[in-house]
Amino acid sequence: MDILTLTPAATTRLQEMIAGQTPKPEAVFVSVKNTGCSGMSYDLQFLNSLSDAPKFADSVKVGDLTVVIDPKATMYIIGSQMDYQTGALKSGFEFINPNEAGRCGCGESFTVAKPVSKA
Repeated sequence: MDILTLTPAATTRLQEMIAGQTPKPEAVFVSVKNTGCSGMSYDLQFLNSLSDAPKFADSVKVGDLTVVIDPKATMYIIGSQMDYQTGALKSGFEFINPNEAGRCGCGESFTVAKPVSKA
């Protein structure tokens, strides 16, 4: 199972964003942070150099685009798809995550199912 896949729309938008940066970043870094109503949200940042990636980070390469996944986020996003949606009032990246157990009403944060403990 892939950790993360990107739709053509997400790939194109990330490439556009990278092209507009000076200096040009070498990658996009995907992580999750604790925040929001439901507990976690996705966080995207540029990596100016691949050497800035955390140790043991996985990466996804689509053409000349490299997306680095924070190793701390892997268990929360494994199997996810990253898309870019354009709407009349809102545009942005959307993650279709099979690990999500719920989302807050505004869609900005998510929660994952807790693993079943074997007592």
